[in-house]
Amino acid sequence: MHVGLVVYGDLTPTSGGYLYDRRLVRHLRERGDRVDLVSLPRRGYASALTDNLTPGLYRALARDYDVLLQDELCHPSLVAANRLPGVSAPVVAVVHHLRASEPRRLRPLYRAVERRYLEAVDATVCNGETTRAAVADLLGREPPGVVAPPAGDRFDPEIADREIRERAHQGPLRLLFVGNVTRRKGLDALVGGLATVDGDWRLTVVGDTTVDPEYVDRVRRQVRAEGVEDRVTVAGRLPDDELAAALREHHLLAVPSRYEGYGIVYLEGMSFGLPALASRAGGAAEFVDDDCGFLVDPGDRAAVAGHVTALLADRDRLAEMGIAARRRYEAHPSWEASAARARELLLSVAGDAER
Repeated sequence: MHVGLVVYGDLTPTSGGYLYDRRLVRHLRERGDRVDLVSLPRRGYASALTDNLTPGLYRALARDYDVLLQDELCHPSLVAANRLPGVSAPVVAVVHHLRASEPRRLRPLYRAVERRYLEAVDATVCNGETTRAAVADLLGREPPGVVAPPAGDRFDPEIADREIRERAHQGPLRLLFVGNVTRRKGLDALVGGLATVDGDWRLTVVGDTTVDPEYVDRVRRQVRAEGVEDRVTVAGRLPDDELAAALREHHLLAVPSRYEGYGIVYLEGMSFGLPALASRAGGAAEFVDDDCGFLVDPGDRAAVAGHVTALLADRDRLAEMGIAARRRYEAHPSWEASAARARELLLSVAGDAER
């Protein structure tokens, strides 16, 4: 099977969506499929809409593919291009989360453009039931395709219940934030909530600080204003081995995003026995519950503070939640299983196009 994969830039960014795309590409190539990368320039939404007018994009899409696999993040660049005569390969969109699901000022525009794009694709690979339901709501009908949830087994560590229990009672409460440091990830709400907590806690921030420098500066100023500089460490991006070490050493994975399409990082934390302090907005509720974590509304600093205070006071509960988090991870589908499900769809769509 010859697949044309359409993404912005390349596959190196550290976000969960790009990790999903990388794992899917790996699976396809391991099964003998040819995957060619169709790279589009990263730029603003309005500029991306003008990509539809470029001959180079048309030529790239009109090649002799069995199927075009498009990261739905690229929808503004493709909303008209996919409909051009000569783009004959069937289109499957990988939907990590809809831009129209995020709380944004231009949401009506995003809904209109995103709906137009999705109406023209042949099938979707959605990362969860929440995303599938959002697509169905936008289209007014069930989208054809499959749900193939991301996994948290990038590290797949060996960790015993005894280690989780012992760690829960050691030292100050250690929280770990992992993600690009952008407004959507809600680090400001996390810092604001922690600043009101009486007790011994530490926060380590791991993630790219170059994506939104203005927001990063704002959070740094907030840390100073709250007087918690000695408790917050901004580590920046870490290689996988150092990230794995950080996950093993902390107690709680805390990323209270304003919206999270699924939340691969929560699962990766669970693989190390870390309960998740996660966003209620988006797909995390599909696997985070009271046994293995906390769901908070976007921006709810009081809820963040309340949950952290509760764990500071009850380390036995922290241990039990950590063990439950590990069990939740173990029961979750693997990358291999989800990628195989997506590939089955691609083969079906490509076969239908040949008939």
